[in-house]
Amino acid sequence: MILLFTDFGLSGPYTGQMKAVLASHAPAMPVIDLFADAPAFQPRLSAYLLGAYRGAVPEGGVLLGVVDPGVGTDRLPLCVRADGRWYVGPDNGLFELVVRRADSVEAWTIDWRPGVMSASFHGRDLFAPVAARLALGEPPPGTPVPVERIRRPDWPDDLDRIVYVDVYGNALTGLRAAVLGDGVELEAGGRRIARARTFGDVPVGEAIWYENGNGLAEIAVNQGRADGVLGLKVGDEVGVFGTRK
Repeated sequence: MILLFTDFGLSGPYTGQMKAVLASHAPAMPVIDLFADAPAFQPRLSAYLLGAYRGAVPEGGVLLGVVDPGVGTDRLPLCVRADGRWYVGPDNGLFELVVRRADSVEAWTIDWRPGVMSASFHGRDLFAPVAARLALGEPPPGTPVPVERIRRPDWPDDLDRIVYVDVYGNALTGLRAAVLGDGVELEAGGRRIARARTFGDVPVGEAIWYENGNGLAEIAVNQGRADGVLGLKVGDEVGVFGTRK
């Protein structure tokens, strides 16, 4: 299958145009919207989100990732193979946490170009055709590059920021819950927040942080919106009080 991870949104033509290209090149291949609302223009924040959700990509599957504010510049277009899964998109750090947490990684620049390519829509014109080819079992149309060339070694393993706000107003951080001790409190919106196992462990209206279904530390309000109650937004810093593992 092919999974989409973009900041395009589902309104407007952008996601639909990419899906149309995928359908024309690989009509029998399922295409799944994993995220259409990744942090807009922010590949670094998006990288920590994608790092946690990389398990959605099945072995042999392809993730087409487009959070690409530098589209049309000299940033490289990439194919990455990490633990038997393909990632196609820009060389701007979007795949850093996927690469960092993988046991086996290979990388290629994309040298192929279509006959006509927009300077501002490589997702449709360049990345989508390449993703379709890889999903069909074709080799990457480019040149191998050392993995170190695409790395961001100065980025931390876990990011003390909010990287996503979901439909319920829950705020996902770039912190893996597994690296935080049970007694750790998070600070967000000027408030200290204790850990709980699930929403119903606290009264309605109370804020908690918990390990979400993909391993991230997530801030929520039981039957309420954490973004509204605490005034949270993507990119906000999160304080960590207590011992990290």
